[in-house]
Amino acid sequence: MMDFVAAGDVPASSDDVPGETQDGFMRIGEMAKVYGVTLRTLRFYEDKGLITPKREGTSRLYSRRDRVRLKLILLGRKVGFSLRDVKQMLDLYDPTGSNIKQLKLTLEKSEKQLARLNKQRQALDEAIGDLSQAMTAVRGTLEKRQAQARQN
Repeated sequence: MMDFVAAGDVPASSDDVPGETQDGFMRIGEMAKVYGVTLRTLRFYEDKGLITPKREGTSRLYSRRDRVRLKLILLGRKVGFSLRDVKQMLDLYDPTGSNIKQLKLTLEKSEKQLARLNKQRQALDEAIGDLSQAMTAVRGTLEKRQAQARQN
């Protein structure tokens, strides 16, 4: 999750960004399409202060910074961070600073989340084992009953 440091570090070139305008912005529809999210999701993240698109009338225009932040939000959500956690980590980013506080917080939250995920994995492994055993027993019972039915 150290990628959170890069929230403000974005490439200067937009040559390989589909849907980006010449001035480096992307409209909401393109943003949703490129990142596989809904318009509602983008508006929600804006309402929560996670991304801050530029407004031109009723249009939302997303900068490279917004796009990097969205990628980090989606990564954070994928690994199970709450939006509150993601916002805390992103908001600590300082493009002119060392970001030590941000890095420490990100590492601390990541370690806690990794422990939670490992616990969930253990519970899933146990559930899979229990289900596999139950299925084996059911198969055995089914085979016996089918054999008895054939004999009758």
